[in-house]
Parts: sequence; C-alpha cells; structure tokens
Amino acid sequence: MEQPTHPEHPEHPEHPEHPEHPEQTQTLQPLVALERDLAALRRAWAGSMPAGGAIHGAVQVEVEQMSDTGLMQVTDALAKVRRDVEVVLARVAAEVTKRSGQEFGDTGLAKAQGFHNPVRLIAASTGASRSDAQRLIAVGTATAQRQTFSGEHLPSRHPHVAAALETAEIGIEAASAITSMLDRASARAEASRVDIVEAALVDLAGRVPLETLMRGVREAEARLDPDGVEPREDLLRMERSLTMREDGRGMVHLHARLDPESAAPVKAAIEAIVSDVLRRREPTDGDLTPIVDDRRSIPQLQVDALAALARHTLGCSQALTPLAKTTVVVRVDHDTLVSGLGHARIDGLDQPISAGTARRMAADAELIPAVLGGDSLPLDLGRGARLFTRAQRLALGERDGGCASCGQNIAYVEAHHIDWWERDTGPTDLSNGVLLCSFCHHMIHREGWRIQASPAEVWFIPPPHVDPAQVPRLGGRARFELRVSRAA
Repeated sequence: MEQPTHPEHPEHPEHPEHPEHPEQTQTLQPLVALERDLAALRRAWAGSMPAGGAIHGAVQVEVEQMSDTGLMQVTDALAKVRRDVEVVLARVAAEVTKRSGQEFGDTGLAKAQGFHNPVRLIAASTGASRSDAQRLIAVGTATAQRQTFSGEHLPSRHPHVAAALETAEIGIEAASAITSMLDRASARAEASRVDIVEAALVDLAGRVPLETLMRGVREAEARLDPDGVEPREDLLRMERSLTMREDGRGMVHLHARLDPESAAPVKAAIEAIVSDVLRRREPTDGDLTPIVDDRRSIPQLQVDALAALARHTLGCSQALTPLAKTTVVVRVDHDTLVSGLGHARIDGLDQPISAGTARRMAADAELIPAVLGGDSLPLDLGRGARLFTRAQRLALGERDGGCASCGQNIAYVEAHHIDWWERDTGPTDLSNGVLLCSFCHHMIHREGWRIQASPAEVWFIPPPHVDPAQVPRLGGRARFELRVSRAA
C-alpha cells in the first residue's frame, strides 16, 4: 500500500519537517484531521488484504479480496474520511454564502462566478442536488464561530454540534436535523434546556442511525416546545391530501399525505391485515404449510389490504377478522390527558401529537392507557400460559416501541420469550418478554446473541464473533428517548 504523504499529527499539529514555515502550518491546520483519518484508512486497507499476498489492481479487485473484519474496518475508516471532507466543505460553503450576500450586489462571489445564488454554485461544484447544497450551507452557517462588530470571535450558536462535526463524530445530515430543530424550538425554550438537549442529541447521533436519531429529534422538540406541538399539528392537518389519477396503461395512482391523526386508523387497519398474512406465512408447531405459496411483496400486501377494506365497507356488515382485535394505541401520561398540556404518541408513528388530539382520539375510540396492570390485567403469567396476552404486548410496546433490536414498526413484531419456553422453561412474564420482528428473532437465535431486560430497558449482548468484548447494546425505546428525556 502507498504510504501517507503527510505524517499523522494526533497530538501536535505542527509540521516538524517545515518548522521554518509557521504560516504554512496555520494554513494546513484544518486538514490535519483529514490527513490523520486518511492515514488510518490506508492502514485499514492494507490490513484487510490477504496475508499470503494480494492481487493489486482496481478498487473492485482489491475490495473483493478483503476479509469480513477488514472490510468493516475499511467501511468505518471511509465513513470518517467522508465526514472530515463534509465538515470542511460545510465551512467553505458557509463562507461562499457570506461572500455572496445581497449587500455585494452583482459583485458577490456567486453572481461573479455566473450563478444566481450560492446554493446553485455549491450544487454545481459538488455535483449534488440543491437541497444537499442548502444543507451544507445551513450547517456551515449554524455551526460557524460568530464575530462581533469589533472583530471578537464568539462561540457557535450550536457548540456541541460544532465540536462533534470537527471530530467527525457525526455527519452533515445528523447535524442538520439537530440544528434546524433547535433553531425552531429555541425561541420558546430556556437556553439552559436547549443546551442540555443539544448535548443529548449529539450523543445520540454518535450512537444510532439517522432514522433513529430523527425519532429522538421529534421527541426532543415536543419536550422543548410543548406549545408548538399543536400548531405544527394544525399545519400538517392543513396539508393532508389524497389524489387519484389513471395513467395511460390503466394503472390508478393514489398519492396520500396524511397527518398523524388521519393516518393512525388507516395505518393500523392495513397493517393488521398485512400482519395476519405474514403470520400465516410462517406456520407454528403443528400447523400445515399453506397449499399456495404467497409471494406477494409488502407493498403488494398493503394495496390488497386497502382494496379489502374498501370492498368490506361497500358490502359487508361484519368486521374483518384481522381487525376484530385491532386498536389504535395512543400512549399518553395521565397528567397530560387530564391537563391537556404536553404531548402523546401513536403506536407506529414517530411524530408526537398534542394532548388535545390524544383526548379527542380517546373520545372516539377505546383508550389504551400507557400504565397497564392491576387485578384485572395480570401481566406476569409464569408457566401458566405460553403466549403473551394483549395487555402484556401493550406493556412491552411501551418499553420497546417496536422491534427492540432494529426498530421495525410495532405492527410487524411479536412478543418472544428471552429464555425459551421449552428449552429454558422460561416464564411468560414481562421480565422475560421482548418485542422482535421475524428477521431479528431468527438472527438473534442463529448468531447466539443474549438479551437482558428490565422494566425500563432492554440490552443486547453480541456473541464473541461479532464483538470480542461483548459490549452490551441498548435497544428498545430507550435508544432514542432515555437520555433526551432525562435532559429535557
């Protein structure tokens, strides 16, 4: 492998080879992290090659020779280099925007280069979309140091995000999601709470995928700005729509935009029918394999479910079997429900809803409270029953929020015994239950993962071949909610 052109500088940013040029050292300082991570990438690439000698050639040729462990190390190293480049690019994009301000008129940088605005310039330079260019500019501007009229430098508006960007702990999309939310919510929240939530979200962004981070961002915004939940909800309601058109081939296109309250019953009904089909695809002990192999995809199952609902509404007076036990579950604190202050959640949807909407939905349908139990709903069954009850599944849903491993929608998960019913004589109790999708359920058993659960958290312990140190990984709702909740 080619050796790094520049040496690493983990602690000393100076270039010892050129001490006589301090101005050059200052110029190259922003690239030190990039050079360091490029060197780490070179080492990871070299270490991933076969011990007996590699066939050097095109990227595809070398990648195909990498070991599984080496390939993962190269992937991680490449991701860090990419984040390093994005940080510098965001800083440059912000400066281009500053030099293209309206006060410069036609002499501004973007117009002088032949572009209508800096967004178009950055998009053309990077080959990305305008929305990607706008994101770079917004993040660069939001995390840049500020300057007073006297020339004094002030910290960034979002110091925790800025610090995480500089160390490549988070990427541009995560930084954009956090800073844009904080800018919206900060006007109605105390500065100290905003700072705590920012730190918590940055920590979350360094541990979870972007999709999971977005759930945490929505939850944090609802906590920072509880008065803003209802106005945002009203805006979403005003934007709801359903359009239908037939194309030249005779296919009818439906495009729906639903606010959470409208979407909840539609989503619950369709997913109930689809889940029923998926359960029948995987026969349990003693069941016969279906005569006809159902090869429909999930999107096909969903459109068939929608058609079945419409046919049922037009001509049948009895409930569809999968819908007989279907309930839209709204999770809300008792104080929020009584006072009307705060927010609630609908199972299967990430967007929080206002207390007013939760109260209205409670008046229209059966209310399933978040606090379950009592004499009439035994949640610990011991060895007296093999299957988890509906009340137990709802209680597990409060902790796990869906698949406790991957976050799959709660409509497509089942309650499973952590200690197996037959092999380990595990009881049907909440402490021995976990919600898992079919894929994660089989993967955990096949690969030998262990699970530890408490009433508030569920942890997954990887097998040695996945992580030799077997560091527990937090699962369930606590992944995106626990630290943010404590912070807010």
